[in-house]
Amino acid sequence: MSSPVSRLSSRRAEQFSRQLVLPEVGPKGQERLASARVLVVGCGGLGSPVIQYLACAGVGRLTLMDDDVVEVSNLNRQTLHRAEDVGRLKAVRAAEWVSGLDAGCEAVGLTERFSTHNGRELVREHDLVLDCTDGAGIKYLVNDACVLERRTLVHGAVTAFEGQLLVLTDGRGPCLRCAFPEVPDPSSVRSCQEAGVLGAACGAVGSFMALEALKLICRFGRTGAGHYMSLDLLSSALSTLPLAADPGCPACGERPRVDARTDEDYEFACAVTR
Repeated sequence: MSSPVSRLSSRRAEQFSRQLVLPEVGPKGQERLASARVLVVGCGGLGSPVIQYLACAGVGRLTLMDDDVVEVSNLNRQTLHRAEDVGRLKAVRAAEWVSGLDAGCEAVGLTERFSTHNGRELVREHDLVLDCTDGAGIKYLVNDACVLERRTLVHGAVTAFEGQLLVLTDGRGPCLRCAFPEVPDPSSVRSCQEAGVLGAACGAVGSFMALEALKLICRFGRTGAGHYMSLDLLSSALSTLPLAADPGCPACGERPRVDARTDEDYEFACAVTR
C-alpha cells in the first residue's frame, strides 16, 4: 500500500512542502485538508483572506457564497477582487481565483444569499463553516443553522480596528447567542461604510479565522472553542476570554427554540421563534 506522501503528485508535494514538513500537518493533515468540505459565507473583506489561505493550504472543496457584486469601495480590503472585476459577482470571481491557483481544489461559487430557505441544507453538506458576513441578522442565522445541524463554525467580525472570533465545535455551545444573548437591532450596528475599516484589519481577523479552520481540519493545536477572542488592532491587544455555554440559550441551550428554516424575517429582525 502506498504511503500518504507517495500518493501526492510530485508537483503537489512540492506545492505543499513547507507545511508538509510541519509535524502538526504532515501527510495525514494534508489528506484531511484534501478531503475537507468547507463553506465560506461571504466573499468580501474577511472572506478574501480566508478563501485565499484555505485554497493555498490545499482544502479539497470550497463552497463560496455571496450574492453581492464587486464595488470600487471594496478594493481597499477585498483582496480577491481587482479593478476590472467591478460589477461582477463576488462568488464567481472568488471561485475563479481558487481555480486559477489550484486545479486540485474544487471551488463552487454560489451567487445567492444564505437564508432560511437554503441555510440548513448547505450547512449539512459541509464539514466546516466560516462566517465572513457583515450583517447582524445573517450571523445569527448561520450560527443557528450550525447548531441545529451539528456543524463546526468559525465566526468572525471586524469593524474599524476591532475584531472578534468565536468557534462553535460540532454545533455544541457556547455559541454566538451565548456570547451575545440580545440580538442587536440592525439600525444600531454600524456598517463599514459608517464606521470605516482598514484593509489590513480585515486581513488580520481573516487570517486568524483561516488558522482556526486549518487547526480544526488537521487536528492540531488548541482551537478557540469555548473562548471569545477580541482583537484591538489599534493597540495590538489580543484578549481571549473563557465563554461558558448558557443553559437558557435559545439555540444551544437545554430548551432550544430557534428554527433556522421557517423564521422568514430572520435576516432583518433576527426574531426568535417561541
